[in-house]
Amino acid sequence: MTTVAPESDMRRHELADFLRSRRERITPEQVGLVRGRRRRTPGLRREEVAQLAAVGVTWYTWLEQAREIRVSPQMLDALARALLLDRSERAHLFALAGGVDPAPLTPCPSVTSALRAMLDQLDPIPAAVQNSRYDILAYNQTYARLLCDLDRVAPEDRNCLWLAFTDPDWRDAVVELPEANRLMAAKFRASMAEHLAEPAWKALLARLEAASPEFREIWARHEVVGQGGKTKYIRNRHVGLLHLEHTNLWLGPAAGPRLVTYVPMDEESRERLDRLRSLSLVPA
Repeated sequence: MTTVAPESDMRRHELADFLRSRRERITPEQVGLVRGRRRRTPGLRREEVAQLAAVGVTWYTWLEQAREIRVSPQMLDALARALLLDRSERAHLFALAGGVDPAPLTPCPSVTSALRAMLDQLDPIPAAVQNSRYDILAYNQTYARLLCDLDRVAPEDRNCLWLAFTDPDWRDAVVELPEANRLMAAKFRASMAEHLAEPAWKALLARLEAASPEFREIWARHEVVGQGGKTKYIRNRHVGLLHLEHTNLWLGPAAGPRLVTYVPMDEESRERLDRLRSLSLVPA
């Protein structure tokens, strides 16, 4: 007599095999870790994945052992980021775990059709909707080319902090980069006080610390700064230097999503933004 395993058992074992295969394909160097001389494990160790995803080592080990444990969408999101999953792999992970993806790849309920229309109407003023974690939820044509070619950035990487500390084009565009990054990290720390236990926040923090020595050094200072607007200089690769006033328009509670705009401070910057929008309308 042949006994067929319940579907839930099959899913857990398939999930365990999938996680193990994804872990073993990633080199330590890809996530900013030191390989060391005595490494025998192909790819990452379990404890390294747990560290990058900001989850418990025992919990992750049990997951790879196909044990029957609770797996939340937030934890799956953290694992998807830690394991550098692409869009198809991420969807497969959630399907195996029976979870609903809270993903940045699905429309954000904060970004209504009316708000998207407003972003378009603001062109050529660069504008975007961001949450308090600095995820870029929506943006207009001019913002898409203000600091880097945002359309070419993977949706899961469209985060101002991540781009400011890791993307060469974004970093080249920010005129006073060290001070700008220091302030952004300080604002992030202030916002994170209300989200310390949330996996998505911990996952972003772990990802930044693994990828950027600059971020680790700044984060260790424990500086805190509140949100606020200021004038900025941006060196756009297409049209040159822009003098802009950065403003926030809160779309709900102060800790929630906000409309971010960059208003030109002089006529030359306004003309250059017009040119940038024209360039954005031309197919790449």
